Amino acid sequence: MKNFFAEFKKFITRGNVMDMAVGVIVGGAFTAIVNGLSNFILKPIINYVLALIFGASSLSEVYTMLQPAYKDVLDEAGAVIGQELDLANSIYINWGEFINAIINFLLIALVLFLIVRFFNKLRADGESRKKNKPTKAEKKEMKALGIKRSDKKAVEAYYADKARAAAEAKAAEEAAAAEKARLEREANPTTEELLKQILSEMQKKA
Repeated sequence: MKNFFAEFKKFITRGNVMDMAVGVIVGGAFTAIVNGLSNFILKPIINYVLALIFGASSLSEVYTMLQPAYKDVLDEAGAVIGQELDLANSIYINWGEFINAIINFLLIALVLFLIVRFFNKLRADGESRKKNKPTKAEKKEMKALGIKRSDKKAVEAYYADKARAAAEAKAAEEAAAAEKARLEREANPTTEELLKQILSEMQKKA
């Protein structure tokens, strides 16, 4: 029993479990925001525009009747004064609901895309600031060069020059290592290389 509770404690305090719980809660909150923006702001506007195009008061009235059914309309005395379309018992193609479903999907996808894009930008900016956070040595070097850390362009140019110098130094180091390896190979040729040299000399003499 003791081992059971120890394993349970380890499970619920594991990082990915907590992350999952936070993700579910935040996801539920985002769902409410997305649905609210879609259903109460964007969707009514689009429905209004489409309703004007289709000539109906709303998209719910945009349909193609295949087999209509009618029901009697009664007055206050219970006498039949006419008939009206009974959609519940009619067979029809409901274009309005189909268009509404497409609109809802596109709006939710758009809102989610904008939210994810916004948070990705925030994360990228945070990582960029963290990555470009100057060390003590860099602070001293920028101060000696007269670069103010509040001057973003100057700081970016400083890091660009530093990255370029590091790349050039790495390239020079790799070239020196390659030249050293070549000289070592020439000084200590393998048996195969010696045979190739002998064969080459023999061919020249022939």
